[in-house]
Amino acid sequence: MITGWLARLCSGRLHYAWVVLIVIFVSMLAGVGVRAAPGVMIVPLEHAFGWDVATISAAVSINIVLLGVTGPFLTGLIDVIGLKRTILGCMATLMAGTGLSLFMTAPWELFLTWGVMVGLGAGGGAVGIAAAVANRWFVLRTGLAMGLLTAANAAGQLVFLPLLALLANGYGWRGVALGVTVAMAAALPLLWILLPESPASVGIGAYGSDTAWRPPPRQGNPFSVAFAALGRGARSIDFWLLVASFGICGFSTNGLINTHLIAYCADHGIPEVTGASFLAVIGVFSLIGSTLSGWACDRFNPRVLLFWYFGLRGLSLVLLPFTQFDTLSLSVFAVFYGLDWVATGPAIFALTNEVFGRREAPVVVAWIFAGHQVGGALAALGAGAVRDLTGTYLLAFITSGLACLLASMLVLRISRGAMVPAVAE
Repeated sequence: MITGWLARLCSGRLHYAWVVLIVIFVSMLAGVGVRAAPGVMIVPLEHAFGWDVATISAAVSINIVLLGVTGPFLTGLIDVIGLKRTILGCMATLMAGTGLSLFMTAPWELFLTWGVMVGLGAGGGAVGIAAAVANRWFVLRTGLAMGLLTAANAAGQLVFLPLLALLANGYGWRGVALGVTVAMAAALPLLWILLPESPASVGIGAYGSDTAWRPPPRQGNPFSVAFAALGRGARSIDFWLLVASFGICGFSTNGLINTHLIAYCADHGIPEVTGASFLAVIGVFSLIGSTLSGWACDRFNPRVLLFWYFGLRGLSLVLLPFTQFDTLSLSVFAVFYGLDWVATGPAIFALTNEVFGRREAPVVVAWIFAGHQVGGALAALGAGAVRDLTGTYLLAFITSGLACLLASMLVLRISRGAMVPAVAE
């Protein structure tokens, strides 16, 4: 088996957990980048079909919601069919959705492909599956691993946007759809060849452990696994505090900025490619911010970190509409917001591990992430409606900023659970 041979080759030089992390990181960059493509397709779809922003935003909101609500079941599916098959199935669905969209001519086809199929397939890069990978392959440096995977989840939505915007300008929305389909086709063989099911399947322990970790016996079905975890989590007020705060995170990131910043820039006469470049800057700095956040979560109280992440994000969103909205102000916003963009992810994961334990954390955090996506969908749909009704995004940005300030207070109320020993389960 190729993965076993590589693991033995890496032995004594580089733990294979880092190879797995790189493989998942790359696949997430490709996969989650697909979900962001509608951000550069809004204007081309308007021109091609005459669909309004609210209609296109509604389709985007569907994939945001599905990415969240299917996450617990996809994470539960790992317990039924395994990690590798789950991720490969998600990526294949994602590629099928973008490929079929090349032939769409009506809004319902937009909803089916970029709404339903992309939403389902993007679950392969969702927080729950990233948490399963981090907890399965890492005993030490779990926060750093989750920080890197969370960074890929966000950066994939942003760093390729200038290229996608160029494709949109040169070849229309179909150029974007074809480009992301090819990217997914390239990622699938990488996963198939290099991703083992578990450390034990290649005869090694997780990073930081000498024990060859094995997944638990296959049990039940993904629905029973997911709902059992939800039942246990829902009895805790900490679970709902995490859901609410992460929902506000989604409201202020992928729902508002990721979906509407390019259109907001266009309202101020800034070309799509330039607007996409600001999002790309956010994506690049999110890699740094999330990685640093993961490093910090291994060392500091994640509640305090989240207080600062949400507070500073809220202030930046409230202030942005009142700047000159020129290259300088948008560049400063992109750098600052990028550092903060997904810094919340590793901290939320660290709190979930702390409160609910490493065994339960992947499915529980997937439910918490569902709240993130519901918040994002509300912002994607609501900001589009606000823009159509008022002609500006001002109210959407102020509302999102105030919500972040509320979240900075909520996270301080999360109690300290009994710290779970850092052992693979």
